[in-house]
Amino acid sequence: MNISSIIVQTLPKYLDEVIQSLKKSDVCDYHMHDEVGRIIITIEGNGVQEELKKLKVIEAIPHVISADMQMSYSEEELNSHLEVLENSDAVPKVLNDKDVKPYDIVYNGDLKKKDLEGFAKTFDNVGK
Repeated sequence: MNISSIIVQTLPKYLDEVIQSLKKSDVCDYHMHDEVGRIIITIEGNGVQEELKKLKVIEAIPHVISADMQMSYSEEELNSHLEVLENSDAVPKVLNDKDVKPYDIVYNGDLKKKDLEGFAKTFDNVGK
């Protein structure tokens, strides 16, 4: 299953008409709009081809100037990201090490690459 967000553009004077047409189209879900004529919707499909067919329906609605996909996500893509997360160390090992004193940990942007032994030597020499 794929899901994509789309920004639909129309003139402000046609905004209500286009929103109603989108809601009645049965090819998308309406989410929000602004006063200048931008409308945010999402479409779902079993693949890219199904999504493109739905996009063509949206583009054919009277007074739609443009309908552009902004973000697209597939279930297969989600599953691969979840697999990476499940197989990685979500919490750096140093944070679970009971022998490391909290004041010895200095965050410099990435604790996974933190060299605590080198830091501890530097920390021990401070003020000497």
